[in-house]
Amino acid sequence: MGAIPAPRDQWYVIHVRAGLENKVRDSMIRRIQTEEMADYIFAVLVPTERVSEVKKGKKTESNRKFFPGYVIMNCHLLDEHNRLIDKTWYFVRETDGVLNFAGAKDHPIPLRPRDVEGLLAQLRDKEEGAVPKIAFNVGDNVRVTDGPFESQSGIIEEIDPERGVLRVSVNIFGRSTPVDLEYWQVEKAEEAT
Repeated sequence: MGAIPAPRDQWYVIHVRAGLENKVRDSMIRRIQTEEMADYIFAVLVPTERVSEVKKGKKTESNRKFFPGYVIMNCHLLDEHNRLIDKTWYFVRETDGVLNFAGAKDHPIPLRPRDVEGLLAQLRDKEEGAVPKIAFNVGDNVRVTDGPFESQSGIIEEIDPERGVLRVSVNIFGRSTPVDLEYWQVEKAEEAT
């Protein structure tokens, strides 16, 4: 094992009971103040992304967890001699809903700096916009549910995930015409039987 990261550079993955990620985070954030842990616990994150989908013809957005069952934590847990700092260890372990540190039973290992940077960059990217919940593939048959081509059927020719746009070939006046539509404007067509 290499050098122990500086206190503020130690990041860990905490395994928690599924569905309790936000409750664990909120509990820890409250307890940081009441138990004077601000010098040991620097961040508690539940990584999420905005997801858009169409329900009953209406576009909705919601948050979806990246890592269900896990919380990401920036805390001073190991000293420079790779020994656990009891105050931090017990703070985490005694939080309702916490099962354990991921990847190690008795001696947690901090995430590698490049993994932390990759994770934080991914979180920043996800904050910028909603991603579609339904994954489409080139060649899928779809039905347009909104806009001037509503109720037309077509086939996906291209997918631009950056812009959230599909190029769909629809039949207009007897000719196949490509049109650009947002993900939420189409739904997968029922397969013909």
